[in-house]
Amino acid sequence: MGANELHAAIKPMQNPAQIELRDEERQPCEIWTRVMGYHRPMSSFNIGKKGEFHERKYFDEKRADLSA
Repeated sequence: MGANELHAAIKPMQNPAQIELRDEERQPCEIWTRVMGYHRPMSSFNIGKKGEFHERKYFDEKRADLSA
């Protein structure tokens, strides 16, 4: 099968706006974050570490006054 034939055989992806899933078809999204130099899933955090994660403040370059 040549490249042109392969390209013609591939079906175009549906418009994501048209895709609807029932709740039982959905897969939970697992959030990973960097802690103490390595990455871990939040699901393994204890209640205190989860609280610290939600209290984090993120750097916003646009709001920082970097003109010295």
